[in-house]
Amino acid sequence: METLIMATNNEHKLREIRQILGDKYEVKGLKEIGCLEDIPETSDTLEGNALQKARYVYEHYGLNCFADDTGLEVEALGGAPGIYTARYGSMNGYGDSHDSDANIACLLDRLQGATTRKARFRTVIALLQGGKEHLFEGIVEGEILTERRGQDGFGYDPIFAPVETGITFAEMGPTEKNRISHRGRATQKLVAFLGQ
Repeated sequence: METLIMATNNEHKLREIRQILGDKYEVKGLKEIGCLEDIPETSDTLEGNALQKARYVYEHYGLNCFADDTGLEVEALGGAPGIYTARYGSMNGYGDSHDSDANIACLLDRLQGATTRKARFRTVIALLQGGKEHLFEGIVEGEILTERRGQDGFGYDPIFAPVETGITFAEMGPTEKNRISHRGRATQKLVAFLGQ
């Protein structure tokens, strides 16, 4: 089984990627290669942040690696929170950084009275392999609900409903979510590339 390094310590992301890849690949996170540093994400694009993380691992550990960055882009907010998706709440006075409940509360407050609730999740995966860089994008269109629904998933999953299902990511099982999600779609393109 081939080993892939994913530049993250986010257990939710690692679990999703492992479920999507099944037994084709063994996926290791940063802790498993001894990387305990907080890798900076200072780019103003998802592509830039994903590349920054993959390059860091490649340059400091000499390992082929992939990294992702995901943004929730809400039409009524001009594409926000975008690259600030994980810390949207804390940036606006709601809770701590990476606090899903604070992020959701902030977003729902910002959308009060909005005439459209259209949104999309976009994931960009950067693969650094043998010194060459490759990008894979996954997008899912949907809308932000007015209240939370469902118990599964993480992040904004309880309030984001993809167009094709009408139910939130948090109301889906992992198999259904991974089949249509932004991260699932980007990962499928990564797998197709690796299988060439």
